[in-house]
Amino acid sequence: MSLAMVFSRALDGLEAPEVRVEVQLANGLPSFTLVGLADTEVKESRERVRAALQQSGFAFPHNKRITVNLAPADLPKESGRFDLPIALGILAAAGQLDAARLAVCEFAGELSLAGELRPVRGALALALAARRAGAARSLVLPSVSARAAAQVPDLDVRAADTLAEVVAALLAGDAAVPLPLALPLPRVQAPPGPDLREVKGQAAAKRALEIAAAGGHSLLLVGPPGTGKSMLAQRLPGLLPPPDGDEALASAALLGLTAAGADTRPYGQRPVRGPHHTASAVALVGGGSPPRPGEISLAHGGVLFLDETPEFPRAALEALREPLETGRITISRAARQATFPARFQLVAAMNPCPCGWLGAPARTGKACRCTPEAVARYQGRLSGPLLDRIDLQVEVLAASAAELLALPDGEASAVVAERVALARERALQRQGVPNAMLEAGRIDGCCHLDAPAAHFARSAAERLGWSGRRLHRCLKVARTIADLAGSEHLATVHVAEALQLQRVLAG
Repeated sequence: MSLAMVFSRALDGLEAPEVRVEVQLANGLPSFTLVGLADTEVKESRERVRAALQQSGFAFPHNKRITVNLAPADLPKESGRFDLPIALGILAAAGQLDAARLAVCEFAGELSLAGELRPVRGALALALAARRAGAARSLVLPSVSARAAAQVPDLDVRAADTLAEVVAALLAGDAAVPLPLALPLPRVQAPPGPDLREVKGQAAAKRALEIAAAGGHSLLLVGPPGTGKSMLAQRLPGLLPPPDGDEALASAALLGLTAAGADTRPYGQRPVRGPHHTASAVALVGGGSPPRPGEISLAHGGVLFLDETPEFPRAALEALREPLETGRITISRAARQATFPARFQLVAAMNPCPCGWLGAPARTGKACRCTPEAVARYQGRLSGPLLDRIDLQVEVLAASAAELLALPDGEASAVVAERVALARERALQRQGVPNAMLEAGRIDGCCHLDAPAAHFARSAAERLGWSGRRLHRCLKVARTIADLAGSEHLATVHVAEALQLQRVLAG
């Protein structure tokens, strides 16, 4: 009887717990048994491994009873990522490989029938988990997956294209696998996006966009059709500073959990997601079995743009409430639970009524045809608790044709982005996080009000009947306005501007 053990990793949400692939060869009736809570894809690896070993020129132990155990047994295993470690374990148990050399590596990869290695989903999540575990072993992956995993610093990632390459490296005589080091994905410069200078007029909305970018605040744009709501939202990513290393890794790891993989967006760029208003609650927040991230998690570290917001299903909108507050989403199913980060910047756009022309100037020739009940019902699709979690609410007014033709171009995105970057840097030096992420216990220390500003804020909150959450959000917006002005303390003018940006809808 021979026994070998190979290290690999499963995928559980964004986590990647260690899995020990134990392979035993024993005398008895020839069989190939795979145990350890493996799903159908993993069980099918028996045929892939058998064919890959034979096509690669290795002897498959046909006359042995092969038992493969994926430990721990209570952890669900899915996908073909265990093909490579199972194949290596069989070779080691059969004496064709030195089992001791397998202990210095972790392996993951799907095998073709010809012995080629195919990429695996969630390679970056595997690499992040390996680094958290101490990075004591090299991580051996298919070449495509290895390039994504190589973004993780302080981790030895090796790349291979075939099973034969991995075996040859293990037989080379060195303790470490002499496979080529995976080269990180190149940091591709993002193509220039839409420029803010192209939006004429709309001074109040552009100011709100700058404040939202500087503080990481959520934003609601309300106005008739054709006033520029979508144009403004599309220009927000161009105002945001680039993500730091941890943000970029988390964002890429989440994208790597999807079928699209991690190579669909250049590494190091903030994600921008814009789901259609027919998207379901599961598509927005995530779900399925095993749980997969939804749009809010795929927008982690970037922008989630919801156009025609009232047209989204009510359940989908209400599901945004907890992630907006906590920055994460926990998906619970009968057999599994997964938690994904969801620290996104929400930009929502909507018409003021079903026909869209409520409050439109008379010069447009458009008059609202909706009854007060229809308007209230339409605006009520955004519940009070959801509106309470949106920091900025701005009315986008229609400009006349003469104004659009006469107005000069506004500031370029690059100019506004410089002010945004300075304001963000002030916030990070003071508290370590953008102002929108300030916890309630730190607001008093970071949002110091002078006496007139404190009196003004208290009077406004009492008159408007604000909740504690709304008051805190107003103070955080005022803190961002003060940062843009280079002021250490919050003055009345900062609180007053924040107050003007707080409520358009009745909520």
